[in-house]
Amino acid sequence: MERKFWKNYQKDIPDNNYYYERSCIRQSFFPGSETTFLRIVGDVLGKQIEDDQNLHTCTGIGYHADVVPFETTQTIIARLFSLMSEKGYRNFVPSCVTSFGLLNEVVETWKHFPEELQQTRDFLKQATGREFEIPEYITHPCDIIYKFRKELKEKMRFQIVNQKTGEPLRVVEHIGCHYSKVFPQAVIGSAEFPQVLAGMVEEWGGQVIDYPERRHCCGFGFRHYLIMANRGYSIANSRKKFESMEPYHPDFIVTNCPGCTMFLDRWQYTIKEMEGKTYDKQGNGIPVLTYEEMTGLLLGFNPWDLGLQLHQISAEPLLDKIGIPYDKEQKYLGKSGKIIDFKGF
Repeated sequence: MERKFWKNYQKDIPDNNYYYERSCIRQSFFPGSETTFLRIVGDVLGKQIEDDQNLHTCTGIGYHADVVPFETTQTIIARLFSLMSEKGYRNFVPSCVTSFGLLNEVVETWKHFPEELQQTRDFLKQATGREFEIPEYITHPCDIIYKFRKELKEKMRFQIVNQKTGEPLRVVEHIGCHYSKVFPQAVIGSAEFPQVLAGMVEEWGGQVIDYPERRHCCGFGFRHYLIMANRGYSIANSRKKFESMEPYHPDFIVTNCPGCTMFLDRWQYTIKEMEGKTYDKQGNGIPVLTYEEMTGLLLGFNPWDLGLQLHQISAEPLLDKIGIPYDKEQKYLGKSGKIIDFKGF
């Protein structure tokens, strides 16, 4: 009975041939994560993945901020699909969870309101002369890493384990709302039991922490942050989560959303500056990783190639716990091989 019930919380994840859409804000916040995902899928797993340079925004932030009309959003997403169709792919993989939720919203709208689909086809044809096919699958990158978690484990140099004690590290997994709560049926485990991050952590040796505010919003909330006067609501949401997880002494937080990663990372610094408060015993803050960064570290990728130097909370204490080597002198090296000079910024 239990197995039959759990089947209702599964989803099909394609094995290969992925059309990848980069994220607007991820390229600004943590650009190394997308490069790492492409490297993992293409080089480590040997899968076919298209990184198309002609892609553009899905309008997610503008749409959810009531700036971009839904008809415009549908047409812009249709153009994304037309680029996928032109390349011969049917599996659309959006890097951002907001894109993931919005793409599912648009496709679901077209299922129930075919007149909207026809209007969108007409708009796209008139504006660009292009046509499109609806993807067979809309798959988030974390779904793909989850699907191949066992295969990746065989290639990993490290586990989510304290190298000195042999004990599993304690991990807070945070799922982006636009991934699990907009269309729960499109998610492994639904909004109730999302498994993508927990499944990775447990497979790779870590212990997932369950705490009261585990499914609480990170605090981004779009208009809670985009409008300056509302930012108190944003930081208050994050603070509530930190206070709830603090008694469980997590070693790090892992997320699948660019906004969640940024706010859970940056707001810790802000709270420390405002109140002198940190949520770990050492006073450093709790490191926050994207799932790509976590996977890349365990595979043995250079931490600075992953972009960990862009995080507000230092990752070095976590690297030391796991036993991952790193060169402090290389942390702020630019492509030229010289230290990046931040004077004047």
